[in-house]
Amino acid sequence: MNKQGEEPSTEHPVLLLVDDDELYCEVLGDALVKRNYAVATAHKLGDALRLAAQVEPEYAVVDLRIGTESGLELVKQLAALDENTRIVMLTGYASVATAVESIKLGAIHYLTKPATADEIVAALHRKEGDSSVSPAEQPLSVKRLEWEHLQKVLTEHDGNISAAARALNMHRRTLQRKLAKRPVKE
Repeated sequence: MNKQGEEPSTEHPVLLLVDDDELYCEVLGDALVKRNYAVATAHKLGDALRLAAQVEPEYAVVDLRIGTESGLELVKQLAALDENTRIVMLTGYASVATAVESIKLGAIHYLTKPATADEIVAALHRKEGDSSVSPAEQPLSVKRLEWEHLQKVLTEHDGNISAAARALNMHRRTLQRKLAKRPVKE
């Protein structure tokens, strides 16, 4: 695997891996190299954009939260650089709002962590949706609905917590506290 900012060899398809968790990025990058990808890694949004302009990746795996920045912005910019780049959004903070927005912005798939390297590779190469996915057995819990709504409003305000808090008629710190928690399971 290549160090951050290094150009990968071009014998294999180039994959840009962007995650602020350096250890996770290293482990996943190693697994993807073993699956014949030339992996270029970045841990910050700006670094990822510069690297993408240099290596012109065929594939990208982007974390939703890159430090304090949004991976959604990176998806949008990667798609603008090359509409043929196949992008998978990867997150530990999955929500309906961010899933929809990532697809609208150019991602081809949205996976929740932990996802295996094989699941990521399969998502990168899927050409169509899967109509056999079955609907949930039960509706979402009230806590999960609240979390989904907070994510939707935050997305509508381009990630601006102060603006989202005003729209929700909520104190900014309260919103930050709620957003810092991991999403509740269904």
